[in-house]
Amino acid sequence: MMDALRLVMLGPPGSGKGTVAKNLASRLGVPHLSTGDMLRSAAQKGTPVGTIAKPYMDAGTYVPDGVIIDLLVERVVEPDCKAGFLLDGFPRTLPQAEALEGRGLGPVAVVHLRVSDAEVTRRLTGRRVCGACGQPYHIDFLPEGDALPPCEKCGGALMHRDDDCTEVVVKRLETYKVGTAPLVDFYAERVVDVDGQQAPSAVLDSVINGLQTGLGARDAAGQRIA
Repeated sequence: MMDALRLVMLGPPGSGKGTVAKNLASRLGVPHLSTGDMLRSAAQKGTPVGTIAKPYMDAGTYVPDGVIIDLLVERVVEPDCKAGFLLDGFPRTLPQAEALEGRGLGPVAVVHLRVSDAEVTRRLTGRRVCGACGQPYHIDFLPEGDALPPCEKCGGALMHRDDDCTEVVVKRLETYKVGTAPLVDFYAERVVDVDGQQAPSAVLDSVINGLQTGLGARDAAGQRIA
C-alpha cells in the first residue's frame, strides 16, 4: 500500500459525508469503502472475516473493532484498492484509529466536513424519505401544505423517520462529539478542514483544493488532482 492515496472522511451526522465521499472517490479513481457495505458483501460471499461477522450482524449487535480491521485488511488487498481507497464511517473512535495505524492502514489525509449543530439539526429534522424507494427529500424544497406530495421517483408516500426527530438528532450529535470528534485532533497534521455548509459542488471543490494544495494528493493515474 506504499504511496497509496488512503483517505478518511470525518464529519457530524448530516454533514454530507456520504455524498462527498462518493463524488470524491469517483474523481480520484479509488473505491469508496463503507464498512456497512463491506460487512454485508463479505457475509454474502462467505469470506473468512464475513463468516465471523455474520452472527453479530444477524443478531443486530456490535461487530468488534478487531473484526472490522480484519475486514479492511481483507478488502484493501483487492486490485481496485491498489491506488488507494476512501474510508467512510470508519474509524469512529480513537481506539479504532490507533488500530488502523497499527495495521499500516492509516490515512495519508483526512477530510473533515465542518457543519454547525444548528445546520445539522435543520438538515436532519427536515429530511423526508420515500417509504417505498428511499429517495430523500427536504421540507425546505417541498410545496407548503399539510400533506406531503408523493415521491417524484416512484409515487410512494414520504415519511419522517424516527431517527430524524430532534431528540434523536441531539443524541447523535452528542455521541459524535464524545466518540468521533477527537479524531480531528488525532489526525491534526493530516486534516483537510472544509466548510460543509457550502453548496454541494463548492464543498467538493474545497476538498479537492485542500488535498491538492495541502498534501499534493494525486489520483489513481498518478496525476495531480485537477
